[in-house]
Amino acid sequence: MSKLSDAVKALINASHAAPGITKASAQVQPALKRFAEDAHKKQVGLPSWVSVSTAVSATMNCPDAMTSIFHLANEKSHDPATASTQNAELIREVGLKCISFNGIPRSINCLGAFYASLPEDVATKLQARRPTRELTPQNIEARKEGGLALWDSVYTGFERKLLAKLGRSHPDLPVHILNGHYSNLLANPPRDAVLADRYGKENVAVVGRVLTSLVAIACLRAQTGVGPQVVSHIFGLRKAYEQGDARAAGEVEVQGGEWLASDEGSIWLLEHVDRLVEAIGGAGQGTTFAPGIKAKL
Repeated sequence: MSKLSDAVKALINASHAAPGITKASAQVQPALKRFAEDAHKKQVGLPSWVSVSTAVSATMNCPDAMTSIFHLANEKSHDPATASTQNAELIREVGLKCISFNGIPRSINCLGAFYASLPEDVATKLQARRPTRELTPQNIEARKEGGLALWDSVYTGFERKLLAKLGRSHPDLPVHILNGHYSNLLANPPRDAVLADRYGKENVAVVGRVLTSLVAIACLRAQTGVGPQVVSHIFGLRKAYEQGDARAAGEVEVQGGEWLASDEGSIWLLEHVDRLVEAIGGAGQGTTFAPGIKAKL
C-alpha cells in the first residue's frame, strides 16, 4: 500500500484545518455546573441536563466535556457508586443517537475518548456490551414500524407531506432517514426476553421519546445553520406531551420534560445550549462544525 507524503500529511494536519478534537476550556466545568444547578432549581431532572449537555459536547467534538459531565452527574446523584454506571450508559447512548444529527465521525471521536476516560470499575460494569440494534429477517418489519411510529409522533400533522417533500429532493432520502435513523437508531429496540437475558434484570440506558427530542434540539442548535430543523424538533418535543407519547407504555417519566416543552422551558433550554457552546468553543468561536477554512499565509 502506498504511503502519504509528508506534504499531504502536513496539509491534513495543518492548524487552519482544525483536524483534532476540541479541547475543553476552563469555562466548561463552570458552565456545566451552572446548567446542573439551574436545572435543579427548575425541577428538571438529571437525565435531561446530562442528555442535553452530552449532545452539545458531541456536536462540538469535545470528549473532555463528556467526561466532565460524567463526573458532575455522579456528584449530583444520590448514590454515586451505583449511579456512575448508569450515568456512563446514558452518556454513551446519547452519543450514539447524536449520529443522526451530527454524522458518524464526531460520535466515533467522543465515544472512543469517553470510554477510555472511564474508571476501570465503571467500564467493567457497563451492561451494554453487545449490539441491540442488529437487523434480522425476524425483527426488520417491527423495527421499521417502530421508526415510522416515532416519525409520525415527531411530525404529526405534516408526517406524510414531509416524506413526500423529502422524496422529491431524492427518492432515497426519506428511505434512509426512516430506515437508517428513525427505525434503527432513534427508535429504541424493544427490551425483549433476549436482551433481558443478555444484560440481566436491569436494562441498558434508554433514551426515550422525550430525551431523544432534547438531544435533537441540543445538537441542531449547537450545530447552527439548521434553524428549521430546530423548530421541527421543538414542536416534536411538545407533541410528545400533547399526544401522550411521553407517557406511553415503556416510557420513563422525564422530570421537567413537560415544562421544557413550554415556551418558557424552550427559551431556558436554548439559552443554556448557547452558553455551553460558548464555553466549549470559546467566546466568539461558536461551533467547530463548519467554520470555514482560512489558510494562514
